[in-house]
Parts: sequence; structure tokens; C-alpha cells
Amino acid sequence: MKSIFFIFLFTTSICFSQTLLKPDRVFDGNEMHDNWVVLVEGNMVIYTGKANSVTLPNNTTEVDLPGTTLMPGIIEGHSHVLLHPYNETDWNDQVLKESPVERAVRGTVHVKNSLLAGITTMRDLGAEGAGYTDVYLKKTIDNGIIDGPRLLVAGPAIVATGAYGPKGFHDGVTVPLGAEPASGVDQCIETVRRQMGNGVDLIKIYADYRWTTGADSQPTFLQEEIDVMVATAKSAGKYVVAHAGTPEGMRRAIQGGVETIEHGDGGTLEIFKMMKEKGIGLCPTLAAGDAITQYRGWNKATDPEPERIQQKRKSFKTALESGVQIVFGGDVGVFTHGENYREMELMVDYGMKPIDVLKSATSGNASMFHLNQLGQLQKGFLADIIAVKGNPVKDITTMKNVSFVMKDGVVYKE
Repeated sequence: MKSIFFIFLFTTSICFSQTLLKPDRVFDGNEMHDNWVVLVEGNMVIYTGKANSVTLPNNTTEVDLPGTTLMPGIIEGHSHVLLHPYNETDWNDQVLKESPVERAVRGTVHVKNSLLAGITTMRDLGAEGAGYTDVYLKKTIDNGIIDGPRLLVAGPAIVATGAYGPKGFHDGVTVPLGAEPASGVDQCIETVRRQMGNGVDLIKIYADYRWTTGADSQPTFLQEEIDVMVATAKSAGKYVVAHAGTPEGMRRAIQGGVETIEHGDGGTLEIFKMMKEKGIGLCPTLAAGDAITQYRGWNKATDPEPERIQQKRKSFKTALESGVQIVFGGDVGVFTHGENYREMELMVDYGMKPIDVLKSATSGNASMFHLNQLGQLQKGFLADIIAVKGNPVKDITTMKNVSFVMKDGVVYKE
């Protein structure tokens, strides 16, 4: 007896529900628009514009957000998810006494606090002695195990041999370092390749640092070492960022082809113009210096500004004059995760227009970090969306009042 099997092929279509977000105004990543709405389907933005110009299907959920500004999720450019404020535990003790397990547990709290504060994407620029723990934090977020922003991670970061800490021990003592040392062209190539193979999204190098405790920063890597690390990363479709604060360290990093300079405290007009010409961004990390100075005894309410703060104001003003692209990133971890708004407030205080700060933290960082579907609210972009109470163009401090967070179409705060 023959058996006949009939195979039926069914074509199915998946229907995503739609959500209409109705704030007072929308910042689309470039401009502010009154009386706009944003329509989301699944994890995508499918409409932004006037409410009377969109046709809604019957299953649309409408979310009223009165008194708010709707905007793209914030893209944090410089964070350390495995650090916590130095006035709680200083950097040396975090590296030497807190195990990677303890730091990973802290990191799960840090990334959740960041997401709830409106940070839907963040670059983690160095695990600071915890190896590739940030790579695994990223993996657990991507796999839905914990809540957090989209992460771009640098793993251990790379320093010139002898140029990083913890320091202060005699030469017979070997201590864990806050980054991975390398010297010479061959070892620099090998280190970049190893880090990429271990899952980093980008490479962070230290173009200058203190050779001995308490000394001024000096250049570390030779030009040919920086050149080859950038070339190695680029050949694999990745890029390099550089910690640099001295003019010569910055110059070498720029000539080597890094994509952003972190800190840049000693930058001159010539250096910043060179960065602009080459399309290199400056991440000034104003909030980190502000926080560290306070940890060392500065009372902002009563004391005059110390020389370090005055110098930072001066260099930031020079950077603005040069037209170099400013990358929003506060070095959060030095101060409390979830208080990223402190960098925005200082950017305005130091002379940047609020609308330009918002651009920097959204569309500007998205462009700089090659995130082609993030940083703007327009059709075809991913639905990373936040709402803040008030109008941050009129008062940047409203950025601390995040009342709604959506990442990839999922609402985490409402």
C-alpha cells in the first residue's frame, strides 16, 4: 500500500503592532519640532511628523507624553561600565582589590541605570583591569539576560610597556595592570589582533600617560607603533581611539589615523584644526575632570575654580572655535552611572549651545561611531527613543528628567 504525503506550504505574514508617541515636541536628532508625533512599528520608526498627516491602523496604541520632548536615545561616547566613583573606592583599589566577578556584578547595575537614564547606546573605553568582562556584559545584554544599552566595547585597552598603573610598587612586585601593555611594531600588531579576536568592537590606545606616579603626562607610543595599530584595526573593519592630552601625544594619534581623541586637555588651536581637517572627533570628558577635582576637595559652591578647571574651560573654548566635532562622552564611571547628563550641563556651561549638545549626543555620535540606523528619529531608523520632561534646548538640566525609554522598540521606562 502506498502512502501519499501532501505537503502544504503556508505563507504567513507577521503583523507588528504600532505605537504612536505623542509628546509636546520632537527633537529628531537635528532640529526641534513642535506638535510632532512618532510612529513605531516593531523595532523601527515608520513615521515622524505632524499628527494630522499620518493614517493609523485600528490596532495602534497611543502613548500620551504631555509636557515632554521626544528624542533619539542618547549615545554615550566615553564610559567605563566596570568602574564606580573614585570617592567610593579609588582607581588603584578597584583594579587591585575588586575581582572581575564583583566588578561584573556592579556592571550589571551600571548598565541598567544607564539605560533608565536614557542612554540607549554607549562606548565602553576600557575594562580597567577586568580583562574582557565588558565583552561579556555586552553579550548578556544582546542575549536578553540583563537590561542595558547597546554596547561598543574596547576590552582591556592598550598601553605602552611601563606607562600605566597601578604604580608605586618596587620592581620586584608584579601587580595587575589596568590595561594591556605592548611595545614594538610586531607586539603592537599582535596585541590588536588578539583583542579583536577576543571580541572587542574597537581598539583604545594611550598615546600619552604618566611614566611615574605624580609626573606630568608624556607621549608613550612611537609614531610607527600607533600607525601599525591603526592599520591593523582598519584592515579588520574596526577603528582606534586614543587617550591623549599632550599636544605631541595628540599629534601622533592624529597622524596615525585614530577616529576620536579622548580628553584632549592640552589641545591647541592648531591641533584642533588638524583634527577637524581629518574628521577626527574630540571627546572632552568635562564631567570626569570636574568630579575628580571635587573629590580632591574643591567645593564648587564656594571655592574659586582651580587651575585644572580653568584650563579645561580654555581648551574646550578653543576646540569650539576650531570647529572640530565634539563627541558627547563624560568618562562616566569616574562619577555615577546614570548621571551622564552632568557632561551635557558642563558642555553648555563651558560655551556650547544646547541644541548642539543634543546633536552631539545623538546624530553626531551616531555618525562618528558608524551607527547608521541610530541617532535620528526618521523613517527606517531603529526605535531607540526617549522622552524628557521639559525642553532641553531652553534648559539643558531637563536631561536629568528622563520619563520614557524605548530601546529597539521595547519600552523599559514609562
